[in-house]
Formats: sequence, C-alpha cells, structure tokens
Amino acid sequence: MIPYEEIEVPVRGGTLAAVRWPASSPDAPTVVALHGITANALSWGPVARLLAGRVTLIAPDLRGRAGSSRLPGPYGIATHTDDAAALTEALGLDRVVLAGHSMGAFVAALAAVRHPDRFGPLLLVDGGVGFPAPTHLTPDELLTAVIGPAMDRLSMTFTDRAAYRSFWQAHPAFAGDAWSDEVDAYIQRDLTGEEPALRSTCRIEAIRTDGVGLFDEEVLSAVRKLPAEATLLWAARGLMDEEQGLYDESRLAAADLGGTRVEPLAVKDVNHYTVLTGDRGAREVADRMVAYARQGA
Repeated sequence: MIPYEEIEVPVRGGTLAAVRWPASSPDAPTVVALHGITANALSWGPVARLLAGRVTLIAPDLRGRAGSSRLPGPYGIATHTDDAAALTEALGLDRVVLAGHSMGAFVAALAAVRHPDRFGPLLLVDGGVGFPAPTHLTPDELLTAVIGPAMDRLSMTFTDRAAYRSFWQAHPAFAGDAWSDEVDAYIQRDLTGEEPALRSTCRIEAIRTDGVGLFDEEVLSAVRKLPAEATLLWAARGLMDEEQGLYDESRLAAADLGGTRVEPLAVKDVNHYTVLTGDRGAREVADRMVAYARQGA
C-alpha cells in the first residue's frame, strides 16, 4: 500500500470524506474517482499504487458510506453527482478526468452531463452503460437483481475484523491470489461499531435508493449525452467471477450510445471486482487515467 491523505470537503448536510493519493509533482494533473454501490474510497488503492505518482488521485467515500456515512439524505445518483461537483469546486479543480466503477460509473456519466464545466474525459469501469429495467419487477425485486447478496451483508454483524476478512475471502471474486493487503484495507474501511457487533458503514436507505435509481431514465440516458470522450473498460467476468460479465460484445452492440464517443475495451481474466483491485485491471485503469489526464494538462 502507498500512503494517502484523509480530507473532507463541504457538501449539502455536512462534509464528504475523501482519500487523496498525491502525485510526485505538485504540477501533475488530478483525477477524481467514484466507487461502487457498497464500496468505499480505498477500492481505488491498487490503481493509486500503479499510477506511481503520475497524477493525483482523489476518491471520495460516497454519501451514506464509510467516512461519509453520517451525511443525510435524500440519496440517489443525482445527489452523488452534486457531491462530486462540490468536491471539485472545494478543491479548486476544473475539467478534471472523472472515473467511476460500477455504480460510480453511472454517477460519473450523469455528473459529466449535469456539470460539464467541472469534468472532462470519463473513464467508466464496468458500469455507466445501462439497459432498461424489466417492467415486471417491483423496486425491491429490481434491487435484488442489481446487487443481490450485498444487501444481506449490510444487515449482518461480525464478531471482529478477522471474521469480516474471512467473510470476504470466501467470496468467489477474491479467490486464489486476488486477495491483497490493499483489498483488506478496502474492506476494513467499511466496518463500524464495537466488537463483537461490527457492521457495515453503508446506510441501507442509501443503498436501496441508489440501486433503484440506476434504472432511472435520466441515468440510463446520460451515456448518450456525454459532452466529452469516454472509455468503458469492461470486465470479462461477473460479480461472482462467473463467465458472464455485466457486459459482453452482444450487449454492447445492442446498447444505445447515441453516437457519443464511448470506446469499449475488454479487460480479460478479471471480474467485476478485480478489474479495479487486481494488478491486471488496475494497470489498465491507471494507464488510461494518465493518458486522459495528460491530454488536458
């Protein structure tokens, strides 16, 4: 792991917590990165390491998670876009490269449409390109379809940090050599409370609102209205390391991108998590971040 700084910026209702990995040079460009629906800022730790000081990376804990768990509602994808814009304004950043993983990619796309003066090129990591929701599902059924077992974890308690580690190490996505000290720091950031009743920091109301909001028409259509170029790095494997990922060639061919400049690139031998937390995926993400950041430098 490489050192990082904890920072806070004012947003509606309080302060948004964020992590900053400084670049080697004070003149280096900055990239802002948004995590997934039940994740936190340290999910970007492997990417920060592989950036090797080429850019400053800033990743907030989104409202309702980790260091930002006390921020009040209303929640939703649009609220996260406003928080991301407030973050860049508070830090004096303009037209920064914006990256997002999973739900964070949808937030990034909508943020670029709603706040085009604040964000430049986009890096969408296994998210951001949506498909219409099945009309026969209720909101609760829809949420289960989106994030499945993750909702169960939010109601669980754990006797100690080792028990939480064991819970995640049993996850198919982190089998074999996919576990690392960086992954451990990321999942441990999610815990709050006292032993023997530790629990996730994620506020269930926030997760429910955000999960259903992924199928809002404004969110689904954002990628078709992007004011700047974008890259979609999609994982070949899925959330449980299954062979079918969230995207594939046929799904992307069927997606309505509205003629915008979205370049889909497959990352092989990674799943929805390790596209960000494993070295193969994180290197692809880091290199694309640097390429985009240098364009605007």
